[in-house]
Amino acid sequence: MPAQPVSDFLSSSAALCDAVLRLRGHALVEELGRIARDVTGSPHGRYVPSDMAPATGLPGWENGLSQLIQYEENYFGRFEVSGRDSYTETTRQHLASLANLAGSVLQVHSVAQRTTHAYVQVEARLQHQTQILDQIHESVLTMDLNGFITSWNKGAERLFGYTAVEALGRNIIFLYEDEDEASCDAFLAHGGRLMEVRRRKKSGEIFWASLSLSQLCDMEDRSIGLVAYLTDITERKRAEERIHHLAYYDELTGLPNRSLLAKLMDQALTVAQRSKGSGCVMFIDLNRFKLINDTLGRRVGDALLREVAQRFRLVLRDQDVVARLSSDEFAVGLFDINQHYEASMVANELLDAVNEPFLIDGHDLRVSASIGISVYPQDGNDAETLLRLADIAMYRAKQNSSPEGEHIAFYSQDMNKGMQERMRIESGLRQALGNGQLMLHYQPKFEISSGRIIGAEALVRWKHPERGLVPPAEFIPLAEATGLVVQLGEWVLEAACAQAQAWKEKGLPPVRLAVNVSAREFTSALPGRVMETLRRYGLEPSWLELEITESTLMHNIERVIGIMDRLTAAGITLSLDDFGTGYSSLSYLKRFPIDTLKIDRSFTTGIPFDSNDCAIASTIISIARQLNHRVIAEGVETAEQLDFLRDSGCDEVQGYLLSRPLPAHEFEDALARNWAPPQPICAAG
Repeated sequence: MPAQPVSDFLSSSAALCDAVLRLRGHALVEELGRIARDVTGSPHGRYVPSDMAPATGLPGWENGLSQLIQYEENYFGRFEVSGRDSYTETTRQHLASLANLAGSVLQVHSVAQRTTHAYVQVEARLQHQTQILDQIHESVLTMDLNGFITSWNKGAERLFGYTAVEALGRNIIFLYEDEDEASCDAFLAHGGRLMEVRRRKKSGEIFWASLSLSQLCDMEDRSIGLVAYLTDITERKRAEERIHHLAYYDELTGLPNRSLLAKLMDQALTVAQRSKGSGCVMFIDLNRFKLINDTLGRRVGDALLREVAQRFRLVLRDQDVVARLSSDEFAVGLFDINQHYEASMVANELLDAVNEPFLIDGHDLRVSASIGISVYPQDGNDAETLLRLADIAMYRAKQNSSPEGEHIAFYSQDMNKGMQERMRIESGLRQALGNGQLMLHYQPKFEISSGRIIGAEALVRWKHPERGLVPPAEFIPLAEATGLVVQLGEWVLEAACAQAQAWKEKGLPPVRLAVNVSAREFTSALPGRVMETLRRYGLEPSWLELEITESTLMHNIERVIGIMDRLTAAGITLSLDDFGTGYSSLSYLKRFPIDTLKIDRSFTTGIPFDSNDCAIASTIISIARQLNHRVIAEGVETAEQLDFLRDSGCDEVQGYLLSRPLPAHEFEDALARNWAPPQPICAAG
């Protein structure tokens, strides 16, 4: 059989390529053997793969041909043909060409097989890893360098409630609770960090998660994103919070305990040290608590302690610290006070809070307290020292206090002396209210145009049996701080009305007696109390004027205006005292039903030489004119001041230039002289 022509050889080559691509195993071996027989025109021929050894030789092998099939160093087998008498060189070349083609095709096929196998393995591994990621409890997701999610496992679906379809392609920020984009950028810049964060679920629920970030790199170890592992730790955080609360808070009252108090105090002391501030620590012990607890039982005692804690919280500011130390012992830390008397004011407020009766389970319970105070930095620089010294001072307060005393002591001897003096004055003032030691003096108010006395300001004076006249500057601020100013104000109103009744019975015409009203007195009960007092003494409202400080008006404006309206409707004249020293605005001023604006003495003092005081006084007078109010200036002590005020249009004045505050009988004589023919007040006095 002759060898195939070229066209047939090309057909056989195509058949070889097709066989290698389509066939495997024995079928491939048979097909390649057939092609070798066709190409060489041999009755016998076969393909012997490299991993096979033929069982028998080919018939007529003596004249046969054999050709290796290889590609570079890769050996795939050989072609064997026989059965012809002889083989020409052309046939040999055809078989060699076929072997070369077979080697090339088998090489490509081998590479393709290996690649396909590798892809199958990679795909299997990826599928395996995906199954693992989906089975683990943790939420695993990946994102690119801009924070856009690129993968989202089943754990993430379970944790957040979003499916992969909903999450993929979105920026990670949509899972944040309140963090902004800048915080996300910081996250991405610090791969590998482990932190605890708050995240938001699809349902809107906020939860705590443990977050670990790792770099995601490509084959060349370049960062292409981040891998995030999240685990819900909400229950653990709650447990930690419970443990923290048990470790640092009193279970009964919810107040910080001694441990937390020490930490908070040390932090506050560090800040105070940097700012060169001052502070104090109070050690508070309840009196009679053990008796109540033993008599009525622990349940009532616990309820009492909770009520005490609540009252302490209401008295103190947010920045103050209050803690329960033991059974009936509390501590308070104040770290932004300017003077030690501020500490004593707060201590008195705390005492007032516990002195009020407690109604618990039908029992009307009354307790008091003893308070020891240590001061930073005079007494100590750390929490432990200050608390210890305050404890010592508390025992001193218990030992030194009388049944009526306030049970307060400073650790510092000098401060304690000052506190004792303050307590002595307060105790004396309480006695003065009931023992006839208070009296009124009257400072005349003069009308500039006529020179006549048109009224007077009733000023309280304390005639102490041992000290004589106590300066108002000593006891008025104390009365305001302790609340005694309410009782003092009631006494002044009664005394002024009683004196006005006496003058009325003597036939004197009505003059306006101005009575100062404190912020504590300015309640809805004030109009009724004033009218009842006037009724009792048979006085017309024209006898009375109420002076209200500007700062009083700036708390609950609508309520204050309502009270003022009730007073003016009853015919009571209202004067706005200390105008310009408070915070009222013109928008409120025009709504206040007042008759007179009073220029504070702090603005009168510099007239006429201080340009600022002159400008302020002139402005107040101008405002009063526009609002149809009269103007009175207090503290007038020089003729120059009087001239300036007259020229500026002021209506009334009071001050030592014209008259000091007078006892009742001297003021009565001045009133009698007042009805001479009117003469304007002149600068010569």
